[in-house]
Amino acid sequence: MLKRALKMAAGALYLRSGSGKQALANRAVILMLHRVVESDEAASLPHRNELCVGQHRFDRLLGWLKRHFDICELEPLLTTPSSSDRPRLALTFDDGWHDNATLAFPILQRHQVPASIFLSTDFIGTRQGFWWESIGETLWGSFGSAAIDSLLPRLATSDKPVPEHLRSMPQNADRSRLVMRYLASLKDLPAPTLQALADSCPLSDPPQAMSWAQVTELEQSGLIRFGAHGASHALLDRLSPSQLEQDISRSLAAIASHCQQPLPIYCYPNGNYSASVTACIQQHALPFALSTRAGIYSAQSSLPYGLPRIGISQAVAAAPALLGWRIQQAGRPHH
Repeated sequence: MLKRALKMAAGALYLRSGSGKQALANRAVILMLHRVVESDEAASLPHRNELCVGQHRFDRLLGWLKRHFDICELEPLLTTPSSSDRPRLALTFDDGWHDNATLAFPILQRHQVPASIFLSTDFIGTRQGFWWESIGETLWGSFGSAAIDSLLPRLATSDKPVPEHLRSMPQNADRSRLVMRYLASLKDLPAPTLQALADSCPLSDPPQAMSWAQVTELEQSGLIRFGAHGASHALLDRLSPSQLEQDISRSLAAIASHCQQPLPIYCYPNGNYSASVTACIQQHALPFALSTRAGIYSAQSSLPYGLPRIGISQAVAAAPALLGWRIQQAGRPHH
C-alpha cells in the first residue's frame, strides 16, 4: 500500500509540475481501454481487471482527465500540431464490445469526450464470443457448473488442461487469478482452435460485441469514430501471408461499408505485429497503426506503425494519479 501511495503522489506531482508539463509538451498520450461494465466490484477481479473498468470509475476518470489534459480525437492528435499549452490525450477502445455502446458511450456523451473504437469486424452484429471472455467467464462459473463440466474435456484435448483444483475453488480472488493465468497460457493456440473453444461455451446475453446499428448510432453522434482491429482477432504475426491479407482486407472492407468516416488507422489485435504485418498495412494506404506498447506519442520519434498507448485497468481508473505515474515512467528515455 505504501508503494502504491508513493506512486500516486509522484504521478499527481508530475502532472502539476513544470518539469512534467515540459516533458509532455509537443507529445501526447493515447489511452487503451476495452470494456466499461456496470459493477466496479466485478471489474476489480483479477481476470477482468486489465480489460474492464466499472462505469462509476470510468465516469470519475473522465472528470480527472479533463482537468489535466485536452482530450481530442485521435486522428487530429496524430496529424496536427498542438495549439494548446496543455498536454493532449486521446481515448481508444479495442474490440467493439456491446457495453461500449450501452455503458461507455452515455458517459462519454455526458462529458462530451470523443473516442475511437477499433472493431474486430467478424464479431460485430453476431452472437460470436471473444475467446478470452467466453472461456474465462465459463471457468469463473458465470454459466454454472454444467458449462464448466462441458468445457473442461475440450480444453484437455487442446494440450492446455485446466488445473484440477480450479473446479473446487470458491468464486474468490484466488480463483480469478488462476483463471487469469490460465487464459494467458492459451494465447499461443491457433486462432481457429481458440474460436472453436469459445463457440462451445454458452452464449452471453446481451451479445459480447455491439451491432452495426449501434456503430451507426455512435458514429452519427459525432463523438465516436471507428477503425479496424482485425477481422477474426487472430494474432496477425501468426498468420500466413494469404491469411494476413484476407484478415486485414476483410476488416477494412467491413469498416468501409458501415462507416461514413473510417479511421485511417489500424489497431493490431493483442498488439502483435511484424515487418510483414506492417508492410500489409502500408499496402492498404493506412498511415498509422496502434500497438499495445506502453509509451508517449511523439510525432518526431514514435514509429507510425507501432504507436504506443497506455492501458487503463480498473486499478488505474480507481486511482487516476497512478496514470500520472505511468505516464511519467512511459515518457522516460529508456522507453
